[in-house]
Order: sequence, then structure tokens, then C-alpha cells
Amino acid sequence: MKLQGLDAWLHCLLTDGLGPARWLALMQRWGEPEAVLAARQDDLAEILGPALARALMDTDATQPDRQAVHDWLAAGPWRQVLRLDDSDYPSGLLNTPCPPPLLFLLGRRELLQRPMLAVVGSRHASVQGAQTAESWAEALAQAGLTIVSGMAAGIDAAAHTGALRTAASSVAVIGTGIDRIYPARNQALARQLAQTGLILSEFPLGAPPLAQHFPRRNRLIAGLSQGCLVVEASLKSGSLITGRLAAEYGRDVFAVPGSIHSPQAKGCHRLIRDGAKLVDCLDDILQELRLPATPVQSPSPTPASPPADEAESRLLEAMGFDPVDADILCQRAGLTADVLSAMLLRLEMAGRLETLPGGRYQRTA
Repeated sequence: MKLQGLDAWLHCLLTDGLGPARWLALMQRWGEPEAVLAARQDDLAEILGPALARALMDTDATQPDRQAVHDWLAAGPWRQVLRLDDSDYPSGLLNTPCPPPLLFLLGRRELLQRPMLAVVGSRHASVQGAQTAESWAEALAQAGLTIVSGMAAGIDAAAHTGALRTAASSVAVIGTGIDRIYPARNQALARQLAQTGLILSEFPLGAPPLAQHFPRRNRLIAGLSQGCLVVEASLKSGSLITGRLAAEYGRDVFAVPGSIHSPQAKGCHRLIRDGAKLVDCLDDILQELRLPATPVQSPSPTPASPPADEAESRLLEAMGFDPVDADILCQRAGLTADVLSAMLLRLEMAGRLETLPGGRYQRTA
């Protein structure tokens, strides 16, 4: 029996080794999965090779996994599968080199029709970087942009958190099956995204967080968005892939500069050297995207930090905004090691500075 409708699409997705590029090549020749599966095996082999053509003809092989998708869909009204030929398939993705033929959705499908901005960055975010991502994402969403990110730890999670406070909300593109949450610490965030935002994945149910999945996820983040803001990134950060793909797709790329001494700023500085727009306030982004200005000009800690006393204020002033070690701070502030240690502890507990590797300290605001 030939497969019809969603089952034909699912069989193509679930055929091991097919992949979106080969699938799209088949669609370009035959038009739809049903026609692909009705084609002669020899004709399929011209594109796929004999072994993969035989595997594609074995429709029984994927039956259990197809049934699992139907069971997943039946478990709730916010669970959907979006097909490449659906009228509301995101136009931004449609115009990228390799749009995924199928997307699994959990949450508000209509968010895919809104203007979107990607906000991405380091998984190992500094306190200041996370605050920047959260408060800027909230303000950008208040200006009408749905915030897209990858639901990773660090900058991604902070951006989702800020945007979810607004009506524009947030879209999370994940690198696993939509029935898996990675990292596990983001369970509560994922529940909120499913309720008031949207989670989407191109991977089959149960797909684990394999390293090769995340560059594929990043191309979707870039493709969905009309621009990409990178808040913090090391030179090896996956968010640089997102920024470069966004540039290749003709999107605006923005990067927040940081200290020349911070490894988490070096990736942003490289993007800026490669042509990304340096931004140090929200209006830089809003003006470029031709959106109304917002009164929020710079990130503020959330929740607000308590005011420091006069001595602590002088210490913060002596610290500056670059990482610095305790010995240099003692010299700058004229404090003994014991007094300095107590003050640093109070400031860290108040969220006004953070401890960095190597016994260094940095202001968070």
C-alpha cells in the first residue's frame, strides 16, 4: 500500500540517510512525497544511489516511528507538524538554500508569521551578558519583534526569558526531537515556551542532542529571522555560525562589543571585523530595522541590585569594567586584603560583580 498525506512525508523524514538536501532534490523532480514513493526504484537510484533508493521503498521500516508521531500529535492541541507545502510555511525559511521539508511544532504556530529577530550567544554567559540578553530581548519584543533563539543555557535562555514577558513572545529552535528537552535544566523554560511561545524542531521524535544537529538548528534560527543579535561569544561559539549564516542569507547581523580581555567578547569582535554592526544600545538595532525607538537604552539588572554604600561604590569605580585581580584592586582602592575580600563577597552576593577564572573579578553593571 502506498503511503498518503502526512505518512508519506514522515516516511521520507524517517528514512535513514535521506536528509533534507536529497529529499528536496526528489521533491524538485517529482513534486510531492506521494509521487516520489510511486516512482521507479531505478529512477530514484539516479539521485540517491541503489542502497538508499531501496531503503526509501521499504515503507514498512518506518511504520512504528510514524505511529509514534501520530500518538504524539493526538496528545495535545498545540502539537502540530508543518509541511513545506503548507500556506503558512515561514517565508524566511522558504528562501534559504535548504529549508526543512517538515517541522514539528509545540505551541503557538501563528508566531511564525511575525517579524522575528534572533538573539544568540555563549552557553557560558557572564552575569552581565545574561542581563543584557534578557533585558534587550524584552525591550525588542515590546517593540514588536518575536525573539528567536536555541533554548541553550546562557544567552539563549536569558533571551527567551525576557521575550516571554511580552505579547510578541519567543520561538525556540532546538537540536533534538521535540519530545526531548536539552539541557535538562531548561525544563521550566520549555514549559513556558510551549504555553505562551513556540518550540520547533526539524528532527524526528526522540532524536538526541548530537553535535552535528546544532549547526543545522542554527541555520533555522538565522533563516527565520530578519536579523541576528550576538550578545556574547567566544571564538569557538556556535553562535558565530548563526551570525555568519544570517549574513549569507542577507540578514542584518548585530554584535555587542565587550572587554578586549574577555574571551566571551572575542567572537563578537570578530563578527564586527567581518562586517556585523556594533551595537551598544537598543536604538542601534531599532533604527537599522526601522522600528520605533524604545526608552530602554541599556540593560538593567533583573531584579534590580541593591545600592552599594559609599565605600563599595568607590571600589566599583576603582575596578572599572575590565576583569581585574585582587592584588591590583588592593593597590587601586588602598584596601587591605581582608577588607577587600569582605567587600567583594558582599558585592558578588548583591549581583554587582562576578568572579572569573584565575581569581579575577568584573563588574556586572
